[in-house]
Amino acid sequence: MTVTLVPPPAPLPARTAPASSRPLDVLGVPGQTNLDHAASAPCARAAADAVAELLPWYASVHRGAGALSRRCTLAYERARQTVGDFFGARADDHVIFTRNTTDALNLLARALPAGTTVVTFAGEHHANLLPWPRGSVRLPVPAGPGEAVRALDAALTELRRGAVAGPPVLVAVTGASNVTGERWPVAELAAVARRHAARIAVDAAQLAPHAPVDVAALGVDYLAVSGHKLYAPFGAGVLLGRGDWLDAAPPYLAGGGATGHVGDATHEVRWTAGPARHEAGTPNLLGAVALAAVCAALADADRVALHAREQVLLARLRNGLSALPRVVELRTFGPDAPRVGIVSFVVAGRDSAEVAAELAGRYDVGIRDGLFCAHPLARRLLAEAAARSGRSDLPSTALRASLGLGSTAQDVDRLLAALAELS
Repeated sequence: MTVTLVPPPAPLPARTAPASSRPLDVLGVPGQTNLDHAASAPCARAAADAVAELLPWYASVHRGAGALSRRCTLAYERARQTVGDFFGARADDHVIFTRNTTDALNLLARALPAGTTVVTFAGEHHANLLPWPRGSVRLPVPAGPGEAVRALDAALTELRRGAVAGPPVLVAVTGASNVTGERWPVAELAAVARRHAARIAVDAAQLAPHAPVDVAALGVDYLAVSGHKLYAPFGAGVLLGRGDWLDAAPPYLAGGGATGHVGDATHEVRWTAGPARHEAGTPNLLGAVALAAVCAALADADRVALHAREQVLLARLRNGLSALPRVVELRTFGPDAPRVGIVSFVVAGRDSAEVAAELAGRYDVGIRDGLFCAHPLARRLLAEAAARSGRSDLPSTALRASLGLGSTAQDVDRLLAALAELS
């Protein structure tokens, strides 16, 4: 039998960008306007190139003696270091590769010391609502960042009342809402948590693609991110944070790679420490390498300029939506609150799923419809939007347009023109 090395297929075209930012070009399909980055961002050229370069060498990771395995092991551990550096990991932090943010937060939930109380807000994505143990405290959705800080301070004061050294407390909050794009006061919430001897975990799935996130500078104990939202759609995510709880917890998955020793007796197992403890089985090498490549490209980019460009597009989108008489925007905080490139809205008198289908079918514009895996928050905001607008004909689900790398003013205008016709 003859084995033939097959060249890879021609890559998809990239959205055009200045030569200085070529690694941050994103792949796409000509003629299709993708304004659904908050669900899954397109693939960055840096991620695609990193995977294509490594694929001929693809082999086992860890403990392999061959040249291919050694290279893959080095690539995997370098990816861990790159991702950790990008997010400001401290010396004692673990960087654990997971499937996505949901997987990372479920891992952390499994690793909590017995008796830990988790404090969240009702505005969280399901990934930061559902994994936590019974007895967790869910605070109401605040009207603004300051109210969030005050509410957390009051809740932690009550939890710690009369306790010299009570059970562990973990605060779990989002960095930016996946429904409204509004940014949460992470540094201020972290300071409140520290003052009450609590730890804090941040769901940065929506914040990390749009703004620098440094756990050490923010005073955050744990961070969860998704590669598929960070332009690396190869099935990897990360839980980054303090190693003590993670090393004391049973492995997230039991299997090869998580063990230091397995004896002959049924339960004679000694688990390893460090990230490997929670990474049993063959790791997602390509996902880790892709994510690290995007982190490296973003680290070399002018994040201030990228942010400013996105804010111009976001203002163009929000101003355009506000000019459409039957469109109502959803928001938790005030209209001028800091936010990333995410806007949710409804078209009065129109079913959101039907509007999204027409945008896709007639105009080649892709946005999201539904309750965005944040049902309690989305339902609340829909009710508030009806009260604020004085309309009784708002639908029961919403639409969401989200921007990112590769988004253009033409994309925004195409959506707005289509909505003007549909509404």
